[in-house]
Amino acid sequence: MEAKQDRNTAIKEDISILQNKTQPIVGLIIVFGLIGFGFYLNQLKMSLPMHLLAGVLMGYVLSRGRFGFAGGVKRLVVRGEGSLTKALVVMFAITVFVTFGIQWYAAQNGAVASFVATANQAVIPGTQNVAFTNIGTILGGMLFGIGMMFAGGCASGTLTDMGEGEGRAWIVIVFFVLGSLPGEWARSVIDNQAIGKIGTQMYLPDSLGYFGALVLSLIGLALIYILTLLYEKKRRENGTSADIYGDWETYEQPLGANANVSNIEKLYHKLFIERWTFMKTGFLIAFVWIFILVSQGKAWGVTSSFSHLSATTTNLFNIQFTNPDLAAISAKASETGLLNDGGTIRNFGLIMGAVIAFLMAGKWKWHLDFNKKDSVYFVSGGLLMGFGARLAKGCNAGALFSGISTFSVSGWVFLVAMTIGGLIGLKYFAGKACTLPKLK
Repeated sequence: MEAKQDRNTAIKEDISILQNKTQPIVGLIIVFGLIGFGFYLNQLKMSLPMHLLAGVLMGYVLSRGRFGFAGGVKRLVVRGEGSLTKALVVMFAITVFVTFGIQWYAAQNGAVASFVATANQAVIPGTQNVAFTNIGTILGGMLFGIGMMFAGGCASGTLTDMGEGEGRAWIVIVFFVLGSLPGEWARSVIDNQAIGKIGTQMYLPDSLGYFGALVLSLIGLALIYILTLLYEKKRRENGTSADIYGDWETYEQPLGANANVSNIEKLYHKLFIERWTFMKTGFLIAFVWIFILVSQGKAWGVTSSFSHLSATTTNLFNIQFTNPDLAAISAKASETGLLNDGGTIRNFGLIMGAVIAFLMAGKWKWHLDFNKKDSVYFVSGGLLMGFGARLAKGCNAGALFSGISTFSVSGWVFLVAMTIGGLIGLKYFAGKACTLPKLK
């Protein structure tokens, strides 16, 4: 409670809410530009504007709350406080509960899971994320976990960081995309070997029923929440726990009662500048995730479109693939292009949502405060995430968030593997790059 009181009185002197009054105007111009772009996309395919809208909303929300999946591990270990981790758990619980209702209703009306559906059968929304879980899921998840620590964020985090002007993210994304097709190749090879066939494609409602799947998922999430509380308690007792709001910039804190600003400025600060709490952000991300599931019939994912982008690039150089899975990705990229790919449009929207968030706050600028050694870690992080995500059949958005939310066992396996990888990255490389702080 004391921390919250300090936070609420942080900005109390005479201040100028907007040091840069031009940026919000640019932000509004971009908003109107995106609306026009949405009308253009509607001429190509009616679903594309929905992808764009979902991406912009997701990017805006993620940036307003400084919210990221990688931070669920990193913040807890580095700062010793689990506000982000707990918000992630609550967010997962919301999407699990809503998915329970959506999928139960679809099943009652004759829909079946995607991996057993025939051409004429309706598909239960979200079951496209029920992936076969094998050694690739584990290895890919671990590599992804290490990579996201090197890079300073996961797939969605990298996209929002790009929109926020983080120079490192622009390095990461290039190598993230470059690592995607090799990851697809490795997955194809492993899946067709004897070791790759050891595993399971388990959709929990098939074994436990929908209510049983809901209960088991909520129990698993509750266990993570409890473990987080216990870890926080241990860190507080050791004196190595940081304040929840200790890393908030002054400008993004709530205005205190004594702030000498007009009512309009107070309202603007509240609507466009004040940082959202992790819990509030988690609720809003859950809302956008549900919007994607309902509007598209599929759950949120990010990195499949990186493979699409990578294949589009190789097509420019007329590179041919003998591997059938890579050849299929290349053929789809050639046929569809970038503007007709919903995932690519959504990822673009995510970047623009982050741009808008910072412009409306008048705080957009390039951040290039890193050295050559840091850049090596950014390159390595991008490659590890690109390779690992496609080997594991997804990233924190598609494999983890959407996997768990749609009752896929693969989501839980990826969670464990990614967490182990993240801990390895933090422990053994602490202090070696600007994204890898020293541990207390």
